[in-house]
Amino acid sequence: MMLSFPKKNINIAIAQTTSKDGDIEGNVKQAISLINEAGKNKVDLIVFPEKYLTGYVPDIIEKDTNKYTIIPNDQRLANLRAICKLNKICAVIGTPMKRDNKLYISSVIIDRNGVEVSYYDKSQLFKSEKKLFTTNNKQTIIEVNEWRIGMAICYDAGFAEHSRFLAQNGSHIYLNSSLFSKGMGNQELDIWLPARSLDNTIYSIVANHVGKTGIWDTCGQSGVWSPLGTKILKGETDKAGLLSIKLSPDVLEEARKKESMLLDSPMFTNSDSTLEVIKID
Repeated sequence: MMLSFPKKNINIAIAQTTSKDGDIEGNVKQAISLINEAGKNKVDLIVFPEKYLTGYVPDIIEKDTNKYTIIPNDQRLANLRAICKLNKICAVIGTPMKRDNKLYISSVIIDRNGVEVSYYDKSQLFKSEKKLFTTNNKQTIIEVNEWRIGMAICYDAGFAEHSRFLAQNGSHIYLNSSLFSKGMGNQELDIWLPARSLDNTIYSIVANHVGKTGIWDTCGQSGVWSPLGTKILKGETDKAGLLSIKLSPDVLEEARKKESMLLDSPMFTNSDSTLEVIKID
């Protein structure tokens, strides 16, 4: 089990946004504006919600999977990659994706040089997603400024073994691109993320939609939970915007002195999962 700590703070921005349904071009323009704003604050990494580039509109995607999905190094994201390079910011962008004639709910991971270094695909598909999308059970950790950041998408957070696997492989942060709606989604957001933080003494981060996307009325409240499960940054319910926070390795180390659940737990193994670790310089 890896329990090393980074040596300095990391500055992370959360894009709590309203996507324009089916409008990849418009959503890219909005992302570029938010990345430029984050660049002024010397942000190391910015994260966007689940399916940000299209909105959560599976009926539209199903009608035209070429138009409403992204492929690797898609030309429609060229300006977005360029703005990451200009601002020296890593970005995690939620999108439906097509690779090898299969459809995934993915996060595109772009490094500080504007290079797509990998794609994380949602591991735990919601029941309504399974008819259109698939998964490959590949788990992904990116390393930025010595911080190991485990990738997650929405429903993944409801399964404690998902975050535990990442934490036991050295994650300091559980980074979740999501769509949580008002009602039951709001309750899940309030319960799952602090639990995953305390379970593993890691920071948890959620980037959620705000407003309507498809049939969903989303609940906003993007945020950050401390390694002891306390919410230390919270977005509003109905207001889009950019949230940012500096995370301290000292807080992480102190939490693990107080709470030993991660150290005391048996190693979690999942024969169906593979692990990819990407170091971003």
